[in-house]
Amino acid sequence: MTLGRKHWELAPTAPPVLFDRFRDLHPLVVQVLYNRGLTDLAEVTAFLAGEVISDNPFQLRGVEQAVTLIRRRIQEGASIAVYGDYDVDGVTATAILVQTLTALGAQVTPYIPDRLEEGYGLNVEALTQLAQQGTRLLITVDCGIRSLEEVAHARAQGMSVIVTDHHHVGAALPQAEAVINPRQPGCPYPSKDLAGAGVAFKLAQALLRANHKVPLPTTAAELSEEALLDLVALGTIADMVPLLGENHVLTRRGMARLNRGQRPGLAALIDVSGLEPGQITATTVSFQLSPRLNAAGRISDAVTALQLLLAPDLGAALPLAQELDRLNRERQDLTQVVHEHAQALIAAQEEEPLLLFAASSEFPVGILGLAAGRLLDRFYRPVVVVEQGEVFSKGSARSIPEFHITEALDSVAPLLERYGGHAAAAGFTIRTERLPQLRARLQTLAEAQLRELNLRPQLFADAELPLEQLSWDVLAALEMLAPFGYGNPRPVLVSRRVRVLHARTVGAEGRHLKLFLGDQGGHSWDAIAFRQGDWMGRLPQYIDVAYVLERNEWNGNVRLQLNVKDIHASGGE
Repeated sequence: MTLGRKHWELAPTAPPVLFDRFRDLHPLVVQVLYNRGLTDLAEVTAFLAGEVISDNPFQLRGVEQAVTLIRRRIQEGASIAVYGDYDVDGVTATAILVQTLTALGAQVTPYIPDRLEEGYGLNVEALTQLAQQGTRLLITVDCGIRSLEEVAHARAQGMSVIVTDHHHVGAALPQAEAVINPRQPGCPYPSKDLAGAGVAFKLAQALLRANHKVPLPTTAAELSEEALLDLVALGTIADMVPLLGENHVLTRRGMARLNRGQRPGLAALIDVSGLEPGQITATTVSFQLSPRLNAAGRISDAVTALQLLLAPDLGAALPLAQELDRLNRERQDLTQVVHEHAQALIAAQEEEPLLLFAASSEFPVGILGLAAGRLLDRFYRPVVVVEQGEVFSKGSARSIPEFHITEALDSVAPLLERYGGHAAAAGFTIRTERLPQLRARLQTLAEAQLRELNLRPQLFADAELPLEQLSWDVLAALEMLAPFGYGNPRPVLVSRRVRVLHARTVGAEGRHLKLFLGDQGGHSWDAIAFRQGDWMGRLPQYIDVAYVLERNEWNGNVRLQLNVKDIHASGGE
């Protein structure tokens, strides 16, 4: 392992005019805003205030038609089904529309496919069953944009269909009564990166605003837009869409509501996770709440997570939260087993391909993406992990920025039964007999695109400054940019020629490195470098560090701490 595992890319310094334009802000904040592409006065003001410049849901193509159709079906007393997905984004999107339609007096039934039996997206058998049960209107959330045949089947069964989705659009749109996806051609809505929960919220927002103007006689309860934002925040953070623009605002407002514990199901989940209301951050959602909600769909039934989100009180919510906590512990154990098995299969291969591919009949389908993600972190290569069935196999892929995995699947689409995803993650179903062809084709694509590249993880740093310039005021200024997440990560700072005063390993098997660093003024700074314990015994006296500044509380003592993301020997690359 080389010293300094990542290539650091330091952001260029913002133009002087920006520091003058935003002279009331800390210079570091101005620099980070510039790095995030925020330089316009109105955009910056809205970002820091938690406001959206334009959020009219009726700007979304298809929303007006959808609202008209839904209101008509509600007044007719027709049965409406909300067809979702089993991940956090899909489950929260389902909950958003179920709660909204219920408040409007609709006869609504949620449907979330079984990951193990049905896989992702619409399927003909489920649609036939819903039609036979009397469903007259089908609304998809977080799926459906590429389900052309399935949508046609649903309509042939007598159902009207509204598709709401946020995934990349294929060559053609499904022939539904309304298609709502900000990525579709001709959609003027400015926020193109909404999560599935965000798109579902925009439809809910439009329904609630229409009902405020002309109330339906069926209206059963008052429901505010704000009451749905905790769900939007969960789905947006979990689906790793950029936390900029409207996503940033919706998440910020949703996190405030989440921290007030107003939804019984989430209050119960926070409790079983050992967390405290008021202390929940986007990081907490990513690493504590989302995995528990996801665990249901990965190894059991995602309906449990949906029931939790819609639970009417703590009495109903607590047993569901405890079950999700148990499933999450089981999920952690399974992930480790699959990761080790897949890594062994890859290590046994004669060559070292630029795209890693592991298939086994022993892989649980719900764990594939987690195992693929771990392998990507270890090897920095696109990874495909497949549960190999007798007739059909299901796969999950995770990829690096240099290789758009969904575009790769587009190029091999004739081999696949169904697929979908983003640049960095995708899933698919394929006939098992075609797996060798798929593997060969994807590895050929990876060879062509990646062979000439120096594949090494990059660490993007926002600014360079001496340690002695750090302070609580600096941390407070940077926290103005929260919530942090994909597209708006916690600012990474770089300090050079820092003296190592003391170092020791901590954690199981010495996985982590605890450091005490000295600045030029003779002050010492606490630092922790997670999963970098292998530096022990090899640290030079002076190092360059890339880190996130954070607050650390331990045994009643509160100190500034450097959460070190990477270390280079001073004078190195």
